[in-house]
Amino acid sequence: MNEQSIFIGAEALPALQALLARPAVSQVFVLVDANTQRWCYSLIAPYLPAGHQVIEIPAGEEYKTLATCETVWAQLTEARTDRHAVLVNLGGGVVTDLGGFCAALYKRGIRFVQVPTTLLAQVDASVGGKTGVDFLSYKNQLGVFQEPAAVCIDPRFLETLDPRQVKAGYAEVIKHWLIADAAAFAHHRYQSITSVDWENIIRESVALKQRIVAADPLESGLRKLLNFGHTVGHALESYLLTQPGREILHGEAVAAGMVCEAWLSHQKGMLDAAALEQIELLLFSLYEKVQFVTLETDAIADFARQDKKNAGTIINCTLLQGLGNGVYDQPITLAEIAESLRHYHRL
Repeated sequence: MNEQSIFIGAEALPALQALLARPAVSQVFVLVDANTQRWCYSLIAPYLPAGHQVIEIPAGEEYKTLATCETVWAQLTEARTDRHAVLVNLGGGVVTDLGGFCAALYKRGIRFVQVPTTLLAQVDASVGGKTGVDFLSYKNQLGVFQEPAAVCIDPRFLETLDPRQVKAGYAEVIKHWLIADAAAFAHHRYQSITSVDWENIIRESVALKQRIVAADPLESGLRKLLNFGHTVGHALESYLLTQPGREILHGEAVAAGMVCEAWLSHQKGMLDAAALEQIELLLFSLYEKVQFVTLETDAIADFARQDKKNAGTIINCTLLQGLGNGVYDQPITLAEIAESLRHYHRL
């Protein structure tokens, strides 16, 4: 996707309106979950064409499944949707990932527009053309690369979120600083999250991700940098998804994963102790510790066997060669992942 297809701020919803008004668009569907139907739909409704149809799915990571996709495809089929239709995905990472996946597969592909409503989706999930769903408790196990027709980012949607959701999204912003922008990390790490200029933060974070994605759209190399915190983070998130009542938000898992992977970077001589301390201080000032017991660390680590960056039996991870300098394809072992989790647990 070129930068002209991403609209941020006051231009976002008028751009959506203009795109959907094109004569080539035969039908418009809006995918929402229970939360965005209640809190966000009214904000975009004035910009939608008459006759659009709403498809609602339940809210929550546990519904990011093929079964939910089937309900979406069934409603599109019942409405006799053709290949000139557009699906507008109004929601956080679950809705934008799942909606993009549904659109990419329906009749071999219909256009879709991402209208992300959470900070995590605005700076990460909706940008870059990744779509997918969870499968057998593994995060994003099924998916395709498919660029949206546009991404329309309006920071006003953040006003509909509780503070926990905002902080979860902020983890992806911090990740961008740690892999590619040491100056931003140094500048912002003392700033209170309550005084952030969100539109500026979103613009900077999206621009950084877009530069990486443009250089490696299919994640064969450089784009793997964006997975910092996600090897351990996804393993932790996936494990807790199998434990009823212990589910955590994606950004909370990534924050924990960044602590673990920064520690692994230090253990391998890539990150000095002062930088590790700065990362740990920032992340623990923002996020409560994810609860697990040390006896679970091997079971959590085992989920990393299914990580998408792996090559055969080698678990590949993105680590830090200093602040602001991510290095991808760094092999780590299950034992090292488990030990990093024990380090996190001790902090």
